[in-house]
Amino acid sequence: MQQRYIDATNKFAALYGGGRETARFSVPGRSEILGNHTDHNHGCVIAAAVDLDIIAVASRSEGNRIRIKSEGFEEDIVEIGTNNVEKFTSAALIAGVCDGFIKRGCNVGGFDAYTTSDVLKGSGLSSSAAFEVMVGTILNHLYNGGNIPAVEIAKIGQYAENVFFGKPCGLMDQIACAVGGFVAIDFADEPIIEKLDFDLNAFGYKMCIVNTGGSHADLNEDYASIPGEMKKVAAYFGKKFLREVEPCDIMNNIPKLREYAGDRAMLRAIHFCEENERVEKAKHCTLPEFLQLINASGNSSYKKLQNIYSVKDVNEQGLAIALALCESILDPKTTAHRVHGGGFAGTIQVFLPSDDVERFKTVIENVFGAGSCLTLNTRNYGAVYET
Repeated sequence: MQQRYIDATNKFAALYGGGRETARFSVPGRSEILGNHTDHNHGCVIAAAVDLDIIAVASRSEGNRIRIKSEGFEEDIVEIGTNNVEKFTSAALIAGVCDGFIKRGCNVGGFDAYTTSDVLKGSGLSSSAAFEVMVGTILNHLYNGGNIPAVEIAKIGQYAENVFFGKPCGLMDQIACAVGGFVAIDFADEPIIEKLDFDLNAFGYKMCIVNTGGSHADLNEDYASIPGEMKKVAAYFGKKFLREVEPCDIMNNIPKLREYAGDRAMLRAIHFCEENERVEKAKHCTLPEFLQLINASGNSSYKKLQNIYSVKDVNEQGLAIALALCESILDPKTTAHRVHGGGFAGTIQVFLPSDDVERFKTVIENVFGAGSCLTLNTRNYGAVYET
């Protein structure tokens, strides 16, 4: 870790000048544990920060210009207060975070930053949320004395992604990155965050993330269809979010809902209700119960939520291949697997005994390539800053 900061500091100096007073920042990626596609309809989730992160070296600058050079990408230069930015770009996220600060009456100002990340883009570990929280954390400490709560920075990050970037995500990713640890989050009104005392290592278990290498290009419509269809079911009952509807009312009105919203929307609404129940049960359960709930979540995502592949390209089904491999080589009584993150492409999540990791990794990497299977640990803290 120390060498990463040294390298980043040297690259910052080469780009933006040496001898400047700098600060160092770290924001973790996150892994969704339960609650697949529920946060955007005010549902319940369990998530955990992981030991992969984005780090930054930053320094205040004169004027209202933010310059961020992320390793491996072109430099972003954003004028604070501008709304004229291209959607689906990192510049849009920067502009959106600034606008979120301004709308809340918080201080903003120019800065230069160099960042590097081992939160793989497209890995389902929420590289975009980590970036948003990073920008917010830099502004918080450089211009607001670090007084803005982590949850508020998470909300600003979500605002940036929804309004400026153009992706209608929920708030889970940003909260998990900002707060850290194993957390249960209830989004019914204001987010209620409950830290969970859960340690996979204590059970002799590991979490693996399998990157199937699928393309995330042109999937925004697929992602947006899920909250949209769930909200359409809610609208039948005169509600804005599905959490406001009683599950029994949904089940008692299936024929009318099929006609009003369509069969897929109906199935996605059932998934939402059942997933909330799984989250509640998982907050206080044994390891065998935890594994059973994870497997049930994965089964529901496949059959009801239907986010394993895009209907726009049925020939690309890397997630389905990975899940089929898990069914073939893993014991369902002692392991669990499910789609990870938004779905449609990208990654799956696997929980298994530590002794089985190398055998599993060998099989997976034979199919998806070297480095496709990541073994992760939970990080107990969220966004951090040091001078």
